[in-house]
Amino acid sequence: MIKRLVAAFCLGVVSGFSLTMPARAELNVQITQGVEGAVPVAVVPFAQSALPGENMGAIVAADLARSGRFRTLSVGDMLEQPTAPEQVHFKTWQVLGQDDLVIGRILPVGSGRYEAEFFLYDAIRGTQLASARIPFQQPELRRVAHRIADIIYQTLTGETGAFSTRVAYVTQTLDAKRNRLYRLQIADTDGFNPKSIIASPEPIMSPAWSPDGKQIAYVSFERKTSAIFVQTLASGERQKVSELPGINGAPAWSPDGSQLALTLSKDGNPDIYVMHLPTRALRRVTDHPAIDTEPNWSRDGRTLVFTSDRGGKPQLYLVPSTGGNAQRLTYNGDYNARGVHSPDGRNIAMVHGNGGDYRIALMDLQTRAVRILTRGRLDESPGFAPNGSMILYASHGGGSAQLEAVSIDGKVHQSLRIDSGQVKEPAWSP
Repeated sequence: MIKRLVAAFCLGVVSGFSLTMPARAELNVQITQGVEGAVPVAVVPFAQSALPGENMGAIVAADLARSGRFRTLSVGDMLEQPTAPEQVHFKTWQVLGQDDLVIGRILPVGSGRYEAEFFLYDAIRGTQLASARIPFQQPELRRVAHRIADIIYQTLTGETGAFSTRVAYVTQTLDAKRNRLYRLQIADTDGFNPKSIIASPEPIMSPAWSPDGKQIAYVSFERKTSAIFVQTLASGERQKVSELPGINGAPAWSPDGSQLALTLSKDGNPDIYVMHLPTRALRRVTDHPAIDTEPNWSRDGRTLVFTSDRGGKPQLYLVPSTGGNAQRLTYNGDYNARGVHSPDGRNIAMVHGNGGDYRIALMDLQTRAVRILTRGRLDESPGFAPNGSMILYASHGGGSAQLEAVSIDGKVHQSLRIDSGQVKEPAWSP
């Protein structure tokens, strides 16, 4: 896609589907750069004698640390480990230089059911900032921990947390006979609980989440021609929504989930279309002899940003989702592609190419100012976290494709890697 716009249409043949094949590649998330002066916070291990195993407090602490905005205190440096409000001595945490304190416990409520109770304190002022009791069953322990981390993150930053969301991505590995194997996987944002929803010896591309997070659209070539499918995650049921002559690519959901924007070449040239999913009716949005691809909806559903080489080189354009005149959006650099609207509608993330480097950039839609956020030589496929605080993207370095994430201010960088193989085509769930 980066070297030539038309390469966006070079999709693989998907075959050998399996909904039960176990995932073999788990993401390992690491902070490579955090915010200078990150807030010190102590997350005490939760009391959970009723539910032994992985400690919920440790999961919460790892989430907060991964955000890059908090510096968590190691358990070995804690002078005491309270788990109930009456056990807290604020002077202890003030001596340790902690701004905030989190304590918690898991309480049994019968029949395999539990409640997670936590308290968040301002350790300097000695005041309670938040608390909650959340019911759950044992398999939901990690989900509840991420939910608690979201509450803490929002309380301390004023921004909605995204630890409870998921990511979809494609992995490429080699089997014992050195044959390639591709999987479309979904996992928690900390890399845990990966599940393969598709496995194939041929490439899988362009996963896109539905607005309610219950379905994923993707492109396959399982019959040697491109086709777009929509798959329901809970049941594994999938429907083929487009297999027209020529290119069927780049699906993107409308904000209300009733439509897909697509790239189709059924009339001889790649253009942007919109499909009404209940009826499969198509509406043509662009009609130009250039290559138009990679549509993405504005938050209000009125506009599509797309990539086109109609000006001689790949650049971003805006067009009404009902069709009409397209307006060029980007002018700086040799290459601007894969535009994605931010959740608040204020920015567009893109792949910005200049002088042979392809990096993730952010454009302010009001001022049209562009800021470069990443430092790779070959970065692509940006997508926003649902709270708009981070951008997930694919980075190619040293012959390997991995996932990275960067905050929209460029201060926090994360690396999401698998033990073997390559990972690409990221998509962050709602």
